Amino acid sequence: MLGGWQTPADTGRPLYDPTTCAEVARISTSPLDYRAVLDYARHVGGRELRKLNYAERAHILKGLGKKLSEHLDDFHSLSTKTGATKSDSRVDVDGGIGVLFFYGSRGMRELPESGPLLDGDIERIGKSGTFGVRHIYTPLTGAAVQINAFNFPVWGMLEKFAPAFLAGVPSVVKPASQTAYLSALVVRHITESGLLPEGALQLICAPPGDLVEQFTGQDLLSVTGSAATAARLRSHPAIVRNAVRFNSQADSLNCSILGPDALPDTPEFDLYISQLVTEMTVKAGQRCTAIRRALVPRNLLDPVTDAVSARLARVRVGNPASDDVDMGPLVSLQHRTDVRSALAELRLECQLVQGDPDKFELIDAEPEQGAFLPPLLLRCADPNAHAPHQVEAFGPVSTLIPYESAARAVELAARGKGSLAGSIVSYDSDFVHDVVLGLAPWHGRLLVLDRDDADESTGHGSAIPHAIHGGPGRAGGGEELGGIRAVLHHMQRTAIQGSPTVLERLAHSSLIGA
Repeated sequence: MLGGWQTPADTGRPLYDPTTCAEVARISTSPLDYRAVLDYARHVGGRELRKLNYAERAHILKGLGKKLSEHLDDFHSLSTKTGATKSDSRVDVDGGIGVLFFYGSRGMRELPESGPLLDGDIERIGKSGTFGVRHIYTPLTGAAVQINAFNFPVWGMLEKFAPAFLAGVPSVVKPASQTAYLSALVVRHITESGLLPEGALQLICAPPGDLVEQFTGQDLLSVTGSAATAARLRSHPAIVRNAVRFNSQADSLNCSILGPDALPDTPEFDLYISQLVTEMTVKAGQRCTAIRRALVPRNLLDPVTDAVSARLARVRVGNPASDDVDMGPLVSLQHRTDVRSALAELRLECQLVQGDPDKFELIDAEPEQGAFLPPLLLRCADPNAHAPHQVEAFGPVSTLIPYESAARAVELAARGKGSLAGSIVSYDSDFVHDVVLGLAPWHGRLLVLDRDDADESTGHGSAIPHAIHGGPGRAGGGEELGGIRAVLHHMQRTAIQGSPTVLERLAHSSLIGA
């Protein structure tokens, strides 16, 4: 912050390892001078960033990816303290660093080396051809404030930072408190690399205080977290008054639909079972894209229940540092309480068919100390029940729901009121066609999984930089990633009207948009 590490005046509050409840770090309870933070970003970070052209900024991102890759062992070791298994850490840490390489490569390949970013050709307006219009993109002159969630302290930070940096907009990162120490370690290595221009990145690990009150119309706010938090920030007077660009990516009741053709002896049936179990157990189900509603043909409800239950019964829960463990704890004891509360609501209308939240075995861990739960599978015989389509247990919990037709599957999926990700597992092209077109208005991303693409598929829950990440309605109504699209979110598109000579000159100018 402000070009150097700041030591808070207070002793802070402890952050605990969810496996052992041992103290890992402390985080300040005193707000910072956020006016100074944002002014530093705007007047120092923005100025230094915009001295560089797109190619130079892209080159820095690739260099930063290489530097951070040298410290993977350190990041993975500390990631274990968040409750992440080794495979969980690869998704978060390695995936986050991969985003830097992605935007570095895309920036070099798809953006002009210098000059403004053009949107289309010159459109002539006058009959004699002396007057026309051309649209250009230029970076906003404010700061990109990025509020991140606890479940991906590395990926969540870097996937927002990379496109902002490439656009030429400085980032102010506020990680979720519970896992902020991992974000801080990564930022420490970023600053020590010496690659970033002064003020391009600031980290704030403190209460938000009056942060939002300091926003101007040139700033951006990007929030990942609960729908309640996003709604509160979206309606903040400073956001509304200044028309601040606001992007929200919230948790959602994502679904996966098994096609009626996917009988127990087909590859698609096995793919569906495997994907559902993976989505329930990666990061202990603490992913905003995880499958919460598993929609299956009514005649396949029993076979799916049996197959998923058998697979979940083999999942080993315990100390994430152990090689024998498949799933670690939830992020905190408080979060486990929240998941138990949501589970209780679901059980009012659904039957728990696999897992017992009060009795399960652990490997190399003590149940009275850690924030553990086993994978929990529910089954709701009545697809019209309220809870499965309204209540999210943000943990290793999913509900099986039957459907009778493609149209019915689409209608049930839409009851989630907007999702980040959905998947259709089927080899029936007609079924896939109808369901994809029916689900698209309700989803930010859809995966069609079958025997042909299974080997290379990145999976239902994996948010990749090539595809947009976000979704309508309950999912927040925002959009991140999606290649160069994410860079454009940090820029202003302006229509320039003038003579062809002036408009052509802009296309080769190093003064606008560089």
